[in-house]
Amino acid sequence: MTSYATTSARAEMSELRRLKTLLPPELQSWVTVEGTTEVNPSLIRSEEIGKDQVEIQIDLAKWDQLALDQRNLLFWHEVARIQNDTIARDGWEMAALAIGLGGAVGELWVQDGLLLLLALALCGVSGWRLYQKNNGERNLKEATEADEKAIALATRFGYSLPNAYKSLGSALKTLVEQSPKRGQRNKYEARLQALRRSAAKAKSKVQGAGARETER
Repeated sequence: MTSYATTSARAEMSELRRLKTLLPPELQSWVTVEGTTEVNPSLIRSEEIGKDQVEIQIDLAKWDQLALDQRNLLFWHEVARIQNDTIARDGWEMAALAIGLGGAVGELWVQDGLLLLLALALCGVSGWRLYQKNNGERNLKEATEADEKAIALATRFGYSLPNAYKSLGSALKTLVEQSPKRGQRNKYEARLQALRRSAAKAKSKVQGAGARETER
């Protein structure tokens, strides 16, 4: 039992080290990769852990069930989200909303107009940020843009364009099959549909370029 646990821990450390080598050089000084310690965690997510420092957290038990190419493309999707500056922030919005609402009620009681306006402004800003975070259309746009950049990162690391699309598509199909929640499945399916359209467009572009080359 101890031997198995030791072997498993070594395999996990080896995978984390491998993933760190897949970080673009410009990210290696401020992005780290760690196994998550959360209960019921996401497969992979990023979090700001300090000023100019981001940590990619991975559920290694679920991660190990994926093929190597699937892992790589999902990892590069997360890297792309960091590059696009679309990772979730530290969750200050809910706290700010609660403070703003509490302040607004308090100022109504003491009838201080300026402080009431400040409290309402805080509510407005935090409420708008929460709306943006939970805007499905915006989130899908950010996810598909990250998928596109993940494909580009894969080609930067030696993948052919068709294989990059194939690997990410396979990963998304697997996530659709493994996701118990319908809402999460729908998100993966929407990304998969967008990826298929992108792949068809890229294929058409390559074929068009080849036809023009032949005509010369």
